[in-house]
Amino acid sequence: MNPFQNLIVDCLINTKHVESAAVLVAHSGSVAAASPGLRVRPRDAQALTGAFRRLAAVRERGLERGLSGSFSFQEEGFGCVRADRISIYCKRGGRGLLLVRTGLFIIAATYSEDMLPGVCVEAVEALAEYLRQKGK
Repeated sequence: MNPFQNLIVDCLINTKHVESAAVLVAHSGSVAAASPGLRVRPRDAQALTGAFRRLAAVRERGLERGLSGSFSFQEEGFGCVRADRISIYCKRGGRGLLLVRTGLFIIAATYSEDMLPGVCVEAVEALAEYLRQKGK
C-alpha cells in the first residue's frame, strides 16, 4: 500500500463511519489512492475534482447522474447539502458523499445508511486538516 492508502484505511475506513474513500490529485483529477475495493473511473475522478470549479451548479443540481456535463459516483447521483471552496457535502437518501479539498488533493468519501454522517464528516475533515498542515 502507498502512504495515502494507509491514511485512507487507518484514518477513515477503520473508523467504521466511512464506507469508501479516495484521494484525488486536485489539479489533474487523477487518483492517488483508493480504499480497498473502490474503483474510481478516470472521468468520475476528473468530474469530482472539477466540482470545485462549478460550485453554483453543484449547489443547484447536486452531483447528478445522466445529465449532460454531470456525473455520478459509484453509479449514484447525490443532492447537494453544502458546497463551498473547501468542502462539498452531498446526500442521497441515507447515503452520502463528501469532497474535501486540501492544497494539493481532494478527499472523496462515502458513508452508508447505517453510519453517522457527522462522524464521517469529522473523520474526513480531520484527515484533510492533517494534510493541509503537512503542506499537501
